[in-house]
Parts: sequence; structure tokens; C-alpha cells
Amino acid sequence: MATKIRDIMTGSPTSVSPELDIVTVARAMRDEDIGAVLVADGDELRGLVTDRDLVVRGLAAGGDPSQAKIGGITSSVTATIGPEDSPQKAAQIMRERSVRRLPVLEDGRPVGIVSIGDLAVEEDSGSALADISASRPNR
Repeated sequence: MATKIRDIMTGSPTSVSPELDIVTVARAMRDEDIGAVLVADGDELRGLVTDRDLVVRGLAAGGDPSQAKIGGITSSVTATIGPEDSPQKAAQIMRERSVRRLPVLEDGRPVGIVSIGDLAVEEDSGSALADISASRPNR
């Protein structure tokens, strides 16, 4: 059983500039088979964009997504966690903040991302969420 976030996080998370257009980011997420990217200026975290943000704030809002900047639909990061923190602390933060993903910061720099699915696999590998999170995506 992992005792630290470092053991279960996705390291080297995909990070994009707030100046990129929505279509470019959506394609990168598709190509990398990921549901979220960090939005950063260099090492400074600006926010997080999920696949849901792309649909609800990007496409459904109208306009040309190839001209709209990802920075305009970025969700603020309301909480982060450190790589040496425990999965239990991450679960508590997610519960309190009603979030499904936490950026992992070390010395103020993004070094990973941990999701509720990562915690489910770690804490209860027999749960339905763990099964879904651990399975390969349908293609």
C-alpha cells in the first residue's frame, strides 16, 4: 500500500500555455488519452482544464474554438497537494473541495496530478471505481 502521493500520482503531467487554442488542447488530450491538463506559464500553475471544461465552457459557449484561448476556460485550482503527502490527505481535500483531481506541487512547481480514480485504485482495488479507473480505455 502506497504511503505517499508520489507513489500513485501521474508524474510529469501535461501542461499547456494559456495562449493555446481550445482545439489544439483538445487534440493533445485525445492523443495522450488524458482527461485533464494543467495550464501554466512556465512553472507557475494557472489552472486546470478537463475534458468537461472543453465541452461545457468551450464548445457549448459558441464561437470558434480554434480562435478561443484555453486560458479563457481554465478552472481555478482551489487546492493542491505535495508529493510527500498521504493518499488519505488527498481524499480529504477532494471531499472538502468537491474536486476530482489535485495538482501535485513540489517547491511551487507542478510535478504531477492525482485523481479520485488513482485514490480508488490505491485504497480499494476491488471497488467499481477502481475497476473503471484501472481499465484500458475503449477505442
